[in-house]
Amino acid sequence: MKIENKVLLLSGGTGSFGSAVLNRFLHSNHFKEIRIFSRDEKKQDDMRIQYKSDKLKFYIGDVRDRTSIDRAMKGVDYVFHAAALKQVPSCEFFPLEATKTNVLGTQNVIDSAAAHEVQKVICLSTDKAAYPINAMGISKALMEKVAVATARDLPKTTVCLTRYGNVMASRGSVIPLFVNQIKQGLPITITDPNMTRFLMSLDEAVELVLFAFEHGRPGDLFVNKAPAGTIGDLADALQRVCGKSADVRIIGTRHGEKLFETLCTREEMMKAEDMGNFYRVPADNRDLNYAQYFSEGSAELNEVQDYNSHNTEQLDVSGIEKLLRKLPYIRKEVLGEAVDAFLV
Repeated sequence: MKIENKVLLLSGGTGSFGSAVLNRFLHSNHFKEIRIFSRDEKKQDDMRIQYKSDKLKFYIGDVRDRTSIDRAMKGVDYVFHAAALKQVPSCEFFPLEATKTNVLGTQNVIDSAAAHEVQKVICLSTDKAAYPINAMGISKALMEKVAVATARDLPKTTVCLTRYGNVMASRGSVIPLFVNQIKQGLPITITDPNMTRFLMSLDEAVELVLFAFEHGRPGDLFVNKAPAGTIGDLADALQRVCGKSADVRIIGTRHGEKLFETLCTREEMMKAEDMGNFYRVPADNRDLNYAQYFSEGSAELNEVQDYNSHNTEQLDVSGIEKLLRKLPYIRKEVLGEAVDAFLV
């Protein structure tokens, strides 16, 4: 990146993504200061003790509170906006809370960044925002719409987005659950063994955001090309990694779950630009001429498929096992290697 001596703000910076960004940039000359903005004072204190870096600055606040963001935003050059409510069940039970954080909170971050003439804001989204069927996905889809709509009218601040699938072994994901069940000799609880998910590491999630950082134009959405695998094969691969066999218990698809996840819809793929390892989906910059939305169609759309975890590259058990053995969580919790606690 052609960036030097800048100030970076990470909203939700105490999470797994924030830690991965720190490990990438803390000892580089890209940023002279990295600000961690979050609600969790305990995690901030843990991070402060872990890194012991004068380059790190910590701000307690909430994206729902514009005033607290403004205090952290002064003098910032770039923003990675990762703060969100991400758990499907909690958002399903408390959809208004998901809306307050994921939608209104994002608007607050963008408005504050624009007011302080920040150069670029990257908003992190999820595959659940494409064809959303649960409250988390719906709130993230609306977040994307808010970001793109606002990006059109900002003269000095570029706002763009990234959308990625489940990050392997992230907090609350299925890999730590399966590992714990295998270790304890319990059955592995699988909703549907034929369900597919994209398989993406935390490092790849950071690479996607950095690519958007370098190449993003106002309202752009970036998606990385990722392989996928079935949940059944994932369970088999984890048993190989753990060196233990386990029974499998099928519990059925839970409320809000899909058989497969979509990273780009048909409509997005029709205008997507293939950039090698990534797709760029440019913003829809039509004006308020509603005829373009409701009266005029496109025959091309009938020829295009969405990009989902069923039609991307499919890994077998051996391929998934190879990916798993690279994960910091697996290396620490299963293979017994010394790994930075903030990456697990």
